[in-house]
Amino acid sequence: MLEIKNLHAKIGDKEILKGNDLTIGPGEVHAVMGPNGAGKSTLAAVLTGKPGYEVTEGSILFQGQDLLAMTPEERAWAGLFLSFQYPIEIPGVTITAFMKAAVNAKRKAHGLPEFKTGDFLKLMKEKMALVQMKPEFAKREVNVGFSGGEKKRNEIFQMALLEPELSILDETDSGLDVDALKIVADGVNTLRSPERSAIIITHYQKLLEYVQPDVVHVLKDGRLVKTGGRELIDAIEAKGFDQF
Repeated sequence: MLEIKNLHAKIGDKEILKGNDLTIGPGEVHAVMGPNGAGKSTLAAVLTGKPGYEVTEGSILFQGQDLLAMTPEERAWAGLFLSFQYPIEIPGVTITAFMKAAVNAKRKAHGLPEFKTGDFLKLMKEKMALVQMKPEFAKREVNVGFSGGEKKRNEIFQMALLEPELSILDETDSGLDVDALKIVADGVNTLRSPERSAIIITHYQKLLEYVQPDVVHVLKDGRLVKTGGRELIDAIEAKGFDQF
């Protein structure tokens, strides 16, 4: 599904990613762990095409396509989804209007007709129930006045509606209490399937107690220095990142 080869990236004159290889297959959940400043969020930014990040060397294939040749919108339409560390508020735009526009844009890109209002509201109701989101949230403005946990539940709801092939959770657990962490984890586990993959970027171990990754990577000083299984999470909990 995703194949990264020798990826180098920088911001301005500062090189952040220093040559990385990473392959993710369909249905796999990969955790990318590392200390602050390791380059984890830069990896997410490069994958989703955030402006200001320059890839200086290497390649990224997503579903066989050259990801680096695609605009951020094209990447989203192709099936990439990013869950932000700090979701933004959009005053004046309801969740219903926002998600209808997003879903229909993706359908249009795939040559599918836009949802009629009634059909979309029915689908939206189904997905809200799936992630245990209260129906009245549909009329609220996007993230305005939401608690941290509500913002995260809203992002999982967006993920459920858009049905991305690859979801990237960029430190979405940062600053959350246990209840909010469970919201994120339950959503990821509910939407997990053999066709859909995820990258969970974090420097905490707690979220990975609720979402069991298939593969764990350690990113340090811009390089993936270690790859393994659950034993890496235990080693980090016991001795931190300095051991790598």
